[in-house]
Amino acid sequence: GEGAKTVIPAEATAKVSLRLVPDQKLKVVERQLAAAVQRLAPKYVQASVKFLHGADPATVQVTHPAFKLLDQAFREVVGRGTVPARAGGSIPVVPALGKGGAPVILTGIGLPDDRLHAPNEKLDLKQLWDGIRVFGRFYELLGGTGVGRRSA
Repeated sequence: GEGAKTVIPAEATAKVSLRLVPDQKLKVVERQLAAAVQRLAPKYVQASVKFLHGADPATVQVTHPAFKLLDQAFREVVGRGTVPARAGGSIPVVPALGKGGAPVILTGIGLPDDRLHAPNEKLDLKQLWDGIRVFGRFYELLGGTGVGRRSA
């Protein structure tokens, strides 16, 4: 509860969020973290680790021809092209999609002051509607090129 306490609690918990980088594997990092907790916990402490969710790290290749089409769609719709930026991510579906052979494209429609994944995260409606138009145009461009199609 609230207020000052004069007793030592019987139990303590901690939540930890990990961001993996390329070439790390989720299961290996989970084992390493659990082993470190056990190794560092005092003998009189019963320590346990529970993993709630996670995914292997993902990277995308911005050199794929589909990215040129995405850039073109942004330029046509909002008058500005894309800005390739290396950003971390552990999105569970991305590695699985990448194994299928089709290009995986990750892009945002927000602005720097939108505070992505932070308190008071926002997205202006104009960005949302522009994003819908950008992706509509991207799919039109993609459908007309054969980029990303597998040969039979």
